[in-house]
Amino acid sequence: MEVIRGWTHTAFPIEDDSRIGEARRFAARAVESWQWNADDAGRLALVITELGTNLLRHAVQGRLLIAARADVAEVEILSIDEGPGMDDLSTCMQDGHSSGSTAGIGMGAVKRLANEFDIHTAVPAGTVSVARVRAGRETGSAAPPAVMRLGAVCLPAPGEIECGDAWAAGWDDARIALTIVDGLGHGPEAAKASSAAVDIFTAAPGAGIQDIVQRTHVGLQATRGAALCVATVDIATRKLSYVGAGNIVGRIVSGVFDKSLVTQHGTAGAQIRKPEGAEADIPEHALVIFHSDGLAARWKPETIQPLLRRDPAIIAAVLLRDHSRLRDDATVVVLRLNA
Repeated sequence: MEVIRGWTHTAFPIEDDSRIGEARRFAARAVESWQWNADDAGRLALVITELGTNLLRHAVQGRLLIAARADVAEVEILSIDEGPGMDDLSTCMQDGHSSGSTAGIGMGAVKRLANEFDIHTAVPAGTVSVARVRAGRETGSAAPPAVMRLGAVCLPAPGEIECGDAWAAGWDDARIALTIVDGLGHGPEAAKASSAAVDIFTAAPGAGIQDIVQRTHVGLQATRGAALCVATVDIATRKLSYVGAGNIVGRIVSGVFDKSLVTQHGTAGAQIRKPEGAEADIPEHALVIFHSDGLAARWKPETIQPLLRRDPAIIAAVLLRDHSRLRDDATVVVLRLNA
């Protein structure tokens, strides 16, 4: 079973030009050991500059979220704002239509320079886009799993450097496994708990979900503990099985379907009942979404129904933008089956 440890984003509120430069330098440092050539490093800098300048000149509450994925040598840049949105997206996406006197040549250049790009805009709610940059000009996903598309946003609490949330996934041709963990509180001690839980999951992602939860409970007893959910998807039957403890929220959402995934109370590492699993069917075109309690639980499915075919990272970012509690670590993981 192939495994990934989930990535964490760093937020750059775009309040002035200096924050764009800070974001650009952060990304440049992240790729220093990847042996990128000047062209690839330049493309990354231009993408960040253009997205950041567009936020600074035209958006309300704009921010860039940047994650460096060493496993695939890829930098993901999410651009999020809270309005006013674009009345004519197709015009804004044309090469040569610039956001101002920038080093790039507009949002069309971002799409052309990035290896992957997707965007969603709504008036007056705002715009969310995702750009991924890797070495070389080849477009498309980096080593994509054939069975699914997966997107996520994972952010530390305001003022914190380490994130107390974590997530991981594993897959093969028959099965997908996923865990999302919320260490109690936030900061370094919460991060230790969530990292230990991910270590246990990634050591044997193909194990039974009740077994993973029980082993996590034992393994976290030397930490402050965590809420968690472990889920698997049988790809042939589109059956989701899940078990958890604590306040991880799960939903299955499509254009005509909305089901909450209820887990039991408790804290792994402190006190949980015997893990009891539950099952749910995943309808065609539905998304499976898990998030920590850094987001309000009672969001309406209408929030994301227009986005069902967008990049899953776009969906995660919209949920974060519109429903974050703004005082805790926040993680959203969005899964869409390809089959």
